[in-house]
Amino acid sequence: MTSDAMKKLRAFFLEYYDELQNKVTWPKFEELQGNTIAVLVASLLLAIVVFGMDYGFSEGMKALYSLFQS
Repeated sequence: MTSDAMKKLRAFFLEYYDELQNKVTWPKFEELQGNTIAVLVASLLLAIVVFGMDYGFSEGMKALYSLFQS
């Protein structure tokens, strides 16, 4: 790499580090916990809905297939 390219790369990483340290607003631990719980609850509810739909369609298809068995 040329010296100019190395200077640009170094400047990029210095700006990157500065932005992470001084410009990004990191959430407080309590806020992070609350958001994590909200995501877990939403994921669980979605899994239950998908399970219910899968079970319902499965039972519906079994009932439909039973109509055509001899």
